[in-house]
Amino acid sequence: MENQIVSNTEGLSRVDGRLKVTGKAKYSAEYSVKGLIYGVLVGSTVTKGSLKTIDTKKAEGAPGVLSVLTYLNAPKVPGYQTDTPPPKGPLKIFYNDQIYFNGQPIALVIADTFERALFAASLVSATYNTDVHQTDLKANIANGFAPGKGKDYVKGQEDAWKSAPVKVEQEYIIPTEVHNPMELHAIIARWDADDKITVWDKTQGVKSTQRTIAQAFKLAPENVQVNSPFVGGAFGAALRTWPHEIAAVLASKAVGKPVKLVLSRADMFTAVGYRPHTWQKVGIGATADGKFTGITHEAAGQTSTYEDFTEGVVNISQLMYACPNVNTKYRIVSLNVNVPTPMRGPGEATGAFALECAVDELSYALNIDPIELRNKNHADTDPLSGKPYSSKFLSEAYKIGAEKIGWSNRKQQPGSLTEKGWLTGYGMAAGMFGAYRSSATVTARMMADGTLVLQTAVTDIGPGTGTAMTSVAADAMGIPASKIRVDLGDSSLPPSPTQGGSQVTSTVGSAVHDACLELKEKFKTLAGTGDATNYTQILKQQNLEKLEVTTASKANADMSKYASYSWSVHFMKVLVHPATGVVKIDKAISVADAGTIISAKTARSQMIGGTIMGTGMALMEEAIIDHRYGRLVNNNFVDYHVPVQADIPQVEAYFVNKPDPVINPIGAKGMGEIATIGVAAAIANAVYNATGKRVRDLPITPDKLLA
Repeated sequence: MENQIVSNTEGLSRVDGRLKVTGKAKYSAEYSVKGLIYGVLVGSTVTKGSLKTIDTKKAEGAPGVLSVLTYLNAPKVPGYQTDTPPPKGPLKIFYNDQIYFNGQPIALVIADTFERALFAASLVSATYNTDVHQTDLKANIANGFAPGKGKDYVKGQEDAWKSAPVKVEQEYIIPTEVHNPMELHAIIARWDADDKITVWDKTQGVKSTQRTIAQAFKLAPENVQVNSPFVGGAFGAALRTWPHEIAAVLASKAVGKPVKLVLSRADMFTAVGYRPHTWQKVGIGATADGKFTGITHEAAGQTSTYEDFTEGVVNISQLMYACPNVNTKYRIVSLNVNVPTPMRGPGEATGAFALECAVDELSYALNIDPIELRNKNHADTDPLSGKPYSSKFLSEAYKIGAEKIGWSNRKQQPGSLTEKGWLTGYGMAAGMFGAYRSSATVTARMMADGTLVLQTAVTDIGPGTGTAMTSVAADAMGIPASKIRVDLGDSSLPPSPTQGGSQVTSTVGSAVHDACLELKEKFKTLAGTGDATNYTQILKQQNLEKLEVTTASKANADMSKYASYSWSVHFMKVLVHPATGVVKIDKAISVADAGTIISAKTARSQMIGGTIMGTGMALMEEAIIDHRYGRLVNNNFVDYHVPVQADIPQVEAYFVNKPDPVINPIGAKGMGEIATIGVAAAIANAVYNATGKRVRDLPITPDKLLA
């Protein structure tokens, strides 16, 4: 392929790794700002209603307290002021007296130390006019509605699966799952002038945060400086500007000092979104030899009463397999909860659990190997649009994974294989996610000492964006990675997309590639007939301190002719203790078809991380609400279980590593989302193969296997 990069940096380690492991990498809460003071939020103790009274006098009189903000005295947010009642949308903090969910911020205590702010927050009291709340998805599914202008999807005959010779229909449940990244959400806000502000913020997109704050406070975007050079995990939780961020900006405005606001771990459960509790039902039918005749996929997911959140839960059933008859229906249910947000393969991870478990169940009804069944129904062109794929090597991924997991050891009869007294099972599932490329601009600057500086605003939330960009540039320029510096996470740098939707390597990597080519052309012009690759010598000869270009890159027109997706296959070998129901994952294999692998080490880390996330999703994660009070009962790491080191199996990641010839000049497709999509289904399918017990409501806990 023209301009295809053949990487010579496959062994490149994280360029920011030393900074992170030595503690020199600064995160949003770690900046020293002169005159810094602290804020602590106070949450509602009821779930629906309005504030009757709010008493802040004791808090205001506590040592070190500068102010206590509520809807009664907080400065008005200019962008929130309208002549008409606000429509559904993001929660407007301190806007009025209405309570939409338990834990909703009702006050912000500002003090000279964090400890004093925390103590004073405990002194704030409120009374409420309460109303009957609804937090139970199951009890309210009948109230679900199609979001916006959403319509049910029908291709061919509706419910065609019902007349198939072999068919299954089952319901599948995903509970509420909370992001809980290692780094708590934090922001430092400092007004530098009446119309100018600087923030250090945990965000997946400094440009999007800049826009949101500018719109809310009616500022020129260039007067909002957003810094987020390091992010300690986000996975969707930092895709938007949340109420606590606006609160910190308000607080700084009110007291005329820079304010730091760090959420508590309990706050993280109600302040920055989650994967919504979702009910699904899949009906799937096939001929006796395994050709799908119909798929019906219905889903209902929870949202808040003040804002409608939607995701593509049922879309995967429209796209994954060749099937003449497919119909899907998606509904959302308004409940008195905080609004969900995209999370670890949004929508598709939820939908893949249902679809890939249903396909597995059908494989047993047909007595056909699950891989063979998937290959029989492989889609050679996009089932939704009819377009050819820009690239697809899913069948190759099946072969790689089957070999590496030892699929030949699998028994078709569930519960027939044991190892050292443990029931043993093998399972697999596939995943897919759109492969995207948007627009980005990169400045590439070659310095006189041979250092190449790359600058773009994109935030690296942990997958290794800086490392990947270093790899692209090293290969394009023909220089060592050690001579490259990448500046990221700064809103004053050239624009680039928010890190989400698995598009950054494709988008920003292409911009880096294009900028490097343009810079090389400039050197070629300066060199004339000389060596155009001796950059330092050319700069010296031209008496230049540096040579730079700023290059904008966007998707090519040919992309519209193709359907572009990334693909994954996950294989699991599990052990289940027959007496206790304890599940241990013995081995996990993940294979990605994500185009050219730009940075092998960080790509492998993404796939391993996705497996760990999927393990939590399958076996332990579940946020539980006491519906009598509408309150979370396990908003902590004692009761909300996430995988720890002892839970993590041997994970191996493999890549087809064939370039996509259409999507961009570097041949790379997204990987972050597919690392998780399908993992939970693969584990559930392996547990069934081991035990003969099919658990369709996650998480798969011992009590469910022993019931």
